Amino acid sequence: MKNPVGEAPVALPAPLNSFKFQYFPALTADNRFLLFTGRPAASSGEDLFVSRQNKDGSLGAPIPISPAINTSYNEGAGSISGDGKTLVFASCDRPKAIGNCDLYISRRTGNNWSAPVNLGTNVNSTEWDSQPTLSADGRTLYFTSTRRGGQGQEDIYVTTLQPNGAWSPAKNLGTPVNTPGKDMAPFIHASGTTLYYVTDGLVGMGGLDVFRCEQTVPGRWGVPKNLGYPLNTFENEASLFITSDNLKGFCSRSRVSDEPAAGSRLVRERPVELFSFAVPAPVRARESSTYTQGRVFDAITKKPLKAEVKLYDIDTDLLTQFVTSDPEYGDYTVVLNEGHHYAMYAAADKYLLKSLNFNYSDQHTFDPLTLDIYLEPVRSGRSVVLNNLFFDTNKYDLKSQSRTELNRLIEFLQQYKDVQIEVSGYTDNVGTPESNLQLSERRAESVVKYLSGHGISPTRLRSKGYGERHPLAANDSEAHRQLNRRIELHIL
Repeated sequence: MKNPVGEAPVALPAPLNSFKFQYFPALTADNRFLLFTGRPAASSGEDLFVSRQNKDGSLGAPIPISPAINTSYNEGAGSISGDGKTLVFASCDRPKAIGNCDLYISRRTGNNWSAPVNLGTNVNSTEWDSQPTLSADGRTLYFTSTRRGGQGQEDIYVTTLQPNGAWSPAKNLGTPVNTPGKDMAPFIHASGTTLYYVTDGLVGMGGLDVFRCEQTVPGRWGVPKNLGYPLNTFENEASLFITSDNLKGFCSRSRVSDEPAAGSRLVRERPVELFSFAVPAPVRARESSTYTQGRVFDAITKKPLKAEVKLYDIDTDLLTQFVTSDPEYGDYTVVLNEGHHYAMYAAADKYLLKSLNFNYSDQHTFDPLTLDIYLEPVRSGRSVVLNNLFFDTNKYDLKSQSRTELNRLIEFLQQYKDVQIEVSGYTDNVGTPESNLQLSERRAESVVKYLSGHGISPTRLRSKGYGERHPLAANDSEAHRQLNRRIELHIL
């Protein structure tokens, strides 16, 4: 207490904290929506509420999330994906439940939430399963369970969404996260690399303290570290949430009421309220995150499209995010981590793959982006720029970071087996027209050679160099010249 880590949390102002109890705060990646569990009075059941961010950055009055979600049963401890489209929450004593408290999932299309579905026996047990936290893309789920076979009474488990739409059998996180004590209320940061949770199984300041641990390699976690005072006190701490940019945190705490409970002069009620705090450096997640969001459209009709939006780390060729744009509005949100170089792809049935690039490996500006995506139909004469093919200056050998793009191209050509393509090379106007033409030809040939060497029939492929002809922009700046140095895919 003599060496505090940051400032003490402060209760959120009105119109928040209007209930007797409110807890388990969670926000979307863009901080536009705050989700929490509320109980208007001690006799009330739990329901899920949402507060929307106003234009001035303040939070508006909370409203029930949806009549499709809130029922006469308890609905609480909710978690929402970064794009606000996937919701997982706990509900107890429902008909056809697996245990006394199970986890349920609902998905939002447009403004409407689907009827909740029990996550099934791969996730839920015959015991108590609750306190979920979703990864930013809604495809990895951590939660608390009292099922047998763990390290202690309550342990933290993880499950992932499989390509076939099923969730994998839940797996105990094991040591050093889980202890012989109570390990509860996990929160996975939007970056996916830092986990926060409360436990009384490690040395702390009171009952349950908040700890953080970092992922060392996928699926393995480092030694948990206590967040210190004043986030931890002599009391039991509850859930904690930290925004994707690592700047603001939220938690819930109980405070002794000024007035005694009805019918008693001796017992004081302890309302539970939502608090916020500026996140001190030792408490922040290992990686800060930002996001890109926008809408996906048909390039011809300009109508919104349901599309798969995937994010790959170019240096490792690992899929790090996988979201789907809304079929009604076309909107999507993808979370990106500082210090990484990403390739992003938008794809829909019967449309050309759209290739985008985000390089945050050495960049001072790390601000949210708004980016609308227009997909071209798979039709003769249509083309798309391939933004993630890399060459050294005046060289035509493909760099290793190009494999992400090349492998996506192979998947596209395997899906559309009748499509024939031309790989077209272009340069800027630096150098002689003759050397530029030769360089563009050889770069296009390198791409075709890779595709044909990985199972694509050469009869479907053609390469052609256009040199400095057909620029996309005037060659009057490095940024414009970079646009002109490109490889395109043309449908023949």
